[in-house]
Amino acid sequence: MAAAMAASEAWPELELAERERRRELLLTGPGLEERVKAAGGRLPPRLFTLPLLHYLEVSGCGSLRAPGPGLAQGLPQLHSLVLRRNALGPGLSPELGPLPALRVLDLSGNALETLPPGEGLGPAEPPGLPQLQSLNLSGNRLRELPADLARCAPRLQSLNLTGNRLDAFPAELFRPGALPLLSELAAADNCLRELSPDIAHLASLKTLDLSNNQLTEIPAELADCPKLKEINFRGNKLRDKRLEKMVGGCQTKSILEYLRAGGRGGRSKGRQEGSEKEDRKKRRERKQRRESGEGEEDVADSARLLLKVLHVSENPTPLTVRVSPEVRDVRPYIVGAVVRGMDLQPGNALRRFLNSQTKLHEDLCEKRTAATIATHDLQAVRGPLLYAARPPEDLKIVPLGRREAKAKELVRQLQLEAEEQRKQKKRQSVSGLHRYLHLLDGKENYPCLVDAEGDVISFPPITNSEKTKIKKTTCNLFLEVTSATSLQLCKDVMDNLILRMAELSNSASENKEEDVLSGTEADASCRPSDPNLDRSSGKDGQCPLVVEQVRVVDLEGSLKVVYPSKADLVTLPPHVTVAR
Repeated sequence: MAAAMAASEAWPELELAERERRRELLLTGPGLEERVKAAGGRLPPRLFTLPLLHYLEVSGCGSLRAPGPGLAQGLPQLHSLVLRRNALGPGLSPELGPLPALRVLDLSGNALETLPPGEGLGPAEPPGLPQLQSLNLSGNRLRELPADLARCAPRLQSLNLTGNRLDAFPAELFRPGALPLLSELAAADNCLRELSPDIAHLASLKTLDLSNNQLTEIPAELADCPKLKEINFRGNKLRDKRLEKMVGGCQTKSILEYLRAGGRGGRSKGRQEGSEKEDRKKRRERKQRRESGEGEEDVADSARLLLKVLHVSENPTPLTVRVSPEVRDVRPYIVGAVVRGMDLQPGNALRRFLNSQTKLHEDLCEKRTAATIATHDLQAVRGPLLYAARPPEDLKIVPLGRREAKAKELVRQLQLEAEEQRKQKKRQSVSGLHRYLHLLDGKENYPCLVDAEGDVISFPPITNSEKTKIKKTTCNLFLEVTSATSLQLCKDVMDNLILRMAELSNSASENKEEDVLSGTEADASCRPSDPNLDRSSGKDGQCPLVVEQVRVVDLEGSLKVVYPSKADLVTLPPHVTVAR
């Protein structure tokens, strides 16, 4: 009896879920780690006696090393299973499946190294995950994928493998008819050396991200994927230098047409020799420039992406964020940075920038549940800023694309819209919109960022203000990342955001020079003309992005965090140089 009472006290969420016959359960927070540790590094067996659960999330628990036995048998109706940012690994024992109704599986941010039969996702015959549509394995230590993945999850539509140690895809993944519905494949930041021509068998593939790997060739057969709309091969040292330049800036359509025409492999011997002669000529010219004293410029040019950090001490007008103590109980962590020198005018640069922010929200920010990004037009930001918490009925904001509203009314309106959307799409699990709106449930105060004029310019994790909205003419930006869980996560997200901005800036610059992005010549007036950038102009007038430090202090002025510090922007790809 005493043991039963102790278990009930240790896991009140389970008792409440059972009593209220809940279909959704979220286990997170600072107290979770100790309770899981006391349970032997596994989830409590009582959790697997809630057969009505459709959605289960256990995240941010450094002591969770295995789900534990009984999950498959006890939760037969589970549609979404989210076990991210835990310590699962090196395998899964016992294996997760069979889970016949599971549609979403998120195992990102763990310590998984291998998923062999018996310690993986589930059996292959019959399929252990027959209805699985989305699988997120990003941020683990996987060196290989299970060969039977396609047989275990034959209806997979989205596969995220970003940030692992993969050097190859299993051949079975691309066999004809293996994954007929797969539309999104992301495997950036791995060690992939080769992409099989059999990838053309992915008939539904729409998005492919293999950036920052070790690929030297892109198979021409990739152009045979009938629905492919977006590809990313940046950060790979391709042998075909023309193709390497194209993947850095051209639209997917142009790249696929180049591959379809034969690319490097389709050139005649004479054309290959001509290209090699041209490359040798360019190398000689660079050498001559270095010998004539232009070496520093060539170093920056060869690095391709250059970020210059401007320290607070070097900045005559640094931006500062003051933090009010009330945010401690709501959303305590914030990191800020100023980036100067972006050019969002060429082609679809603005849309690509906003899309990259959305992808970070989906992946690293875990659909805004772990962290939230806000980007502002610096010209409209009036500092110093105040990061505070206010009652919902007192917080007013002009949201993006809407009229001014109180936070309480806005959240209610968005919840109704999300519920209507869920009904229309007949979703079984809670939608992404629902998930981050409910992060504020039960909070007496809502977090907000207020400028010197008293206007709320950000209401995380919900929306930004129309006042500081990013436009095509925006070239200087203020970035903020907030989180309820981790300061380091804020910094990691900011690192990734700035890296993507650098890649986009480099791409826009090359496109403007070569007029290949949209087939129209960009107007010279689109080039940023900020006086702070003139002193750091590189070759041909091209400026690196300047990242200005932003200090976060308490109300007494004591420093809480400064970004970027020497410990930030250090784990970047080799083609990125940071000048401090």
